[in-house]
Amino acid sequence: MHLRFPAPSLILLVGPSSSGKSTWAAQNFREGQVLSTDQFRAFVGTSSRDQRASARAFELVEQLVAERLDANLVTVVDSLALNREQRERHIAMAHDRGLAVFAVGFDTDPKLCRERNDAQGRPVPVGVLNRQLKRWPVVRDVELHEDGFDGVHVFPSPPRVHLVPKALAEAPDRANGQHTDPKPLRFGLVLSVFPWDADIMGPKIAAIAQRAEDVGFDSFWVMDHLRQIPQLGAAWDSLPEGYTTLAFAAGVTERIRLGTMVTAITYRNVGLLGKMIATLDVLSGGRAVAGLGAGWFEAEAEGYGYEWLRDGARLDVLEDALQALPMVWGPGSKPFSGKTFDLPETTCYPRPIQERIPVLVGGGGEKRTLRLVAQYADATNLMGDTARVAHKLDVLRAHCADVGRDPADIEVTVLASALTATDPDSLSRRIAELDTNGDPEAFAARSGAATTEDQIGRFRAYADIGVDTMILGIAGLEEPDDLEPYRQIIEAFA
Repeated sequence: MHLRFPAPSLILLVGPSSSGKSTWAAQNFREGQVLSTDQFRAFVGTSSRDQRASARAFELVEQLVAERLDANLVTVVDSLALNREQRERHIAMAHDRGLAVFAVGFDTDPKLCRERNDAQGRPVPVGVLNRQLKRWPVVRDVELHEDGFDGVHVFPSPPRVHLVPKALAEAPDRANGQHTDPKPLRFGLVLSVFPWDADIMGPKIAAIAQRAEDVGFDSFWVMDHLRQIPQLGAAWDSLPEGYTTLAFAAGVTERIRLGTMVTAITYRNVGLLGKMIATLDVLSGGRAVAGLGAGWFEAEAEGYGYEWLRDGARLDVLEDALQALPMVWGPGSKPFSGKTFDLPETTCYPRPIQERIPVLVGGGGEKRTLRLVAQYADATNLMGDTARVAHKLDVLRAHCADVGRDPADIEVTVLASALTATDPDSLSRRIAELDTNGDPEAFAARSGAATTEDQIGRFRAYADIGVDTMILGIAGLEEPDDLEPYRQIIEAFA
């Protein structure tokens, strides 16, 4: 069992002296996350037991609580918290900032509290401890439940803590809903980082693509960038060319769909691009997906000698390509004349195996990109939390209504980070292995880290708003076995 708390949030430890609060806090939180009134008494008084320094210590604690909450940091207050006014001030501080606040009560046997206190070098006076022990049942049984906490947890010895991103607060309930009343959802894997030496890169990519297929991923994607993007690494990090990589993956897999996430449309002659995708479709037995976008990485384009067009001009090229590619893949060899380029002949042999290669357009631009999806695409790829995606889908539906298209004909895909492990302790260890900045909560949020059950709940929320496919990027993916925890997630939505 673990106590779940959203990160960030405020956690107040409540209980008499020597009930175990400080020991538990040290075992479950990093040093900077815990604000101890005893420690601050030592800072402004003669020792941690200097009661004359209490008022000043409390002032300092409250100042730091406010600063940490303003910075959206997990904050634990280690004090007696038997004073109701002090608790209410902390509750108001958290709620004023839109953060949850929890009480963890230490219902330790009074005899044990006295024994621990007696063993201290400078014990709390017996009369003071007795008054705390007398007040504790009223706080435990009545006041904590009336104070306005978002959750109250009282234990003789509280269990370990599991910090989760705020977005996962409702994940357990949603996961239960998926198990009892399942909804379908497909999953894709995007491989964006290639941390292997050149002599083993091919075997590693092959093994990961094969395991992805075995685990149950429906599609396998690679970025179509010419160098690594700043969000994921340095420009000199290895990044194999996208379509060559997909062709290689086609040769070692049998079922999984293959596509780029996504091709910047100005990087290739559109006729040649159509030929490349058609060839991929033929060699893979009809598994190609055409992932297309307007592009965004100006420094990359200029580094490779491409002219960087303004946003509207790149979207003009994308619109022409969306019209031209079905002609390239279709029968005959009619000429195409567009706003930005011409193809005197739309010739492509062999023809694709699929009657229509699915076209996915990446990007959530509301005025132009989503309208292009409504007009031409078979799938849209979006990013963001469920609220953001739901808004984008409302915009897409409006465009579909305007052009007379059924939005149900468009596959909705979402690109998301998703690091997972089977249980909280395993997840914490994995985060510790990968987090280079020593900020596990921030890393968890960036990498979409969650247990398999929480991921099921997280993805159920996307299924509920109409998403068909989650395309997952996985931090630290280096070995095929890293994909095994995702089998349970995919099976839950099969």
